[in-house]
Amino acid sequence: MPFLKRPPTSPPLSTLLDIKSQKCGLRHTVFSASGNEYTGEWQNNKKHGKGNQVWKKSGAIYNGEWKFGKRDGYGTYSILLPESKKYVKKYCGEWTDGKKHGYGTYFYKNSSVYEGEWSEDQRSGWGRIYYANGDIYEGKWLKDKNHGEGIFIFSNGNRYEGSWREGKKDGHGKFYYCDKGQLYEGLWVDGVPKCGTLSDVGRDGAPMPAKYQIPKVQRCF
Repeated sequence: MPFLKRPPTSPPLSTLLDIKSQKCGLRHTVFSASGNEYTGEWQNNKKHGKGNQVWKKSGAIYNGEWKFGKRDGYGTYSILLPESKKYVKKYCGEWTDGKKHGYGTYFYKNSSVYEGEWSEDQRSGWGRIYYANGDIYEGKWLKDKNHGEGIFIFSNGNRYEGSWREGKKDGHGKFYYCDKGQLYEGLWVDGVPKCGTLSDVGRDGAPMPAKYQIPKVQRCF
């Protein structure tokens, strides 16, 4: 009767070493070949859970949640200013699949601040932006542009309320000239008023009222 060799009951040593070398669970700082460093949780050899990533070349830092190796969940992304060697926040909010997605706040280099919804790294949905010059826009966005219903308040007090399309006033809207005490209401096309009415609104309290009042239209019988 020939002797039958029993198959091994445990995997070979090379397989065991490979499994042991894979990162899983909470780990101390792990350095990559490029010099980047990550401290946090792992799963199946990928960043997964909460962790802190530092990019050596740019000096940027991400602190937050990860999912299968990508930023996913809530997290804060900060950059290093070369002049002062200080960190400043760039984005604080939700991420999906490594991109800004959901609700978050972005801080621009020129001191403008956007807070609102994102979709795949672009402002999309509802959002409000405070411009460095004092202007404010609040309303709908699509692919980084004002799109839909929104209000734009200028630093001098004037404001536009109405429809937008690809970053321009388009559709029905009202423009309040608060400095002159006048209101234009009508149709806009590609940022230009095309058909509407101009009337006096709060003219007596305006800082720079128009020289002449707009006459009221009266019926003739």
